[in-house]
Amino acid sequence: MAVDFKCIVVGRGMMGAAAARHLARQSDGVAVIGPDEPVDRKGHDGVFASHYDEGRITRSIDRDPTWALLAHRSIARYGEIAESSGIDFYTEAGCMIAAPEGSDYLVRTRQAAERLGVETAMLDPAAMASQFPQFAFPDLTCGIFEARGAGYISPRKLVKAQSLLAEKAGASIVRDFVVSINQQGGAAVVETAGGSQFTAEKVLLAAGGFSISENLLRPSVDMSVKGRTVALFEVDEEDASLFAGMPSLILDAPGIDIYLLPPIRYPDGKLYLKIGGDPDDHVLRSDSELRTWFRTEGREVARDHLTRIVADLVPKLRPRSVSSAACAVSHTPSGLPMIGYTASPEIAVLTGCAGTSAKSSDELGRLGAELLLRGEIGDQGYVTDFRPYFR
Repeated sequence: MAVDFKCIVVGRGMMGAAAARHLARQSDGVAVIGPDEPVDRKGHDGVFASHYDEGRITRSIDRDPTWALLAHRSIARYGEIAESSGIDFYTEAGCMIAAPEGSDYLVRTRQAAERLGVETAMLDPAAMASQFPQFAFPDLTCGIFEARGAGYISPRKLVKAQSLLAEKAGASIVRDFVVSINQQGGAAVVETAGGSQFTAEKVLLAAGGFSISENLLRPSVDMSVKGRTVALFEVDEEDASLFAGMPSLILDAPGIDIYLLPPIRYPDGKLYLKIGGDPDDHVLRSDSELRTWFRTEGREVARDHLTRIVADLVPKLRPRSVSSAACAVSHTPSGLPMIGYTASPEIAVLTGCAGTSAKSSDELGRLGAELLLRGEIGDQGYVTDFRPYFR
């Protein structure tokens, strides 16, 4: 069978766009298929992506050494991506992980940072109160602070930068979404919602939560997808100075498991402080449930839970408004991403970000490209394989 492309990446989110860039830099015949952000989210009947946002935490510090390494290698390339694309997507605001004094979370995070040689500062309750007066932490909360190479990124702008660089390197961008992937005559056949059909020697499925769709792969990827609600607190311009120097924050304390970003300017021109951390799981089991979920503003119970936490944690905040939005997180059985081939040697998957693809996406995309071009991921310092599992 004649092929249209050597490699096709299905999905133009953070991991897919990164994979396309790395592939196009090393090979010709590359295409990436994925739609632009819908103008009218509530009226949109196609697929969605979780990168339709302006703030995601980025940092190397992590209690899991694999995720720490994935992030560390990605962050090291932020400067190159920004300079080559002309798109500034990263703000170095620092990041703090806070948890009860002596907790396993803090111990493991410090160990992972030391293995990577990442400079951090250990802060006791008094130091945290002095250095970050915007917060009112629970008693006996300590922190690990990473000042350099940490803060937040705009996932929208990162995807735009990666897509631009992939196209500059020769990749074709198809602004549509895929409805089926099949193997036929030694090639992979990809069909889009718009009625186009493409063939390729290799296909990499990087469709985020939509990777569970049975229309894309049979059997489908063994992965759970959970709907998440984020709350956005509009900050008055006159109050913005109160939050100067506020870092990104991850807080794991009794009854609290959240992440929070300092005030960020969104496309509507307003400043919003963003928080996420649902009190329970909202599992999404199908393509149709995912589409319905993304057309909502998330769950009221989660928004109210986050509002109560913010009232205690950021007492100086006097929001002009409180809104919410829907997001989704994909989890694999191992807790690590899946990067490997299906039963077909023409079709591979790159998915299962566990809510960390923003900071780690460039390295994940590089590994996906390595898989397609070399047939495997070589020994690159990871102490685990990323074997995919299917239902």
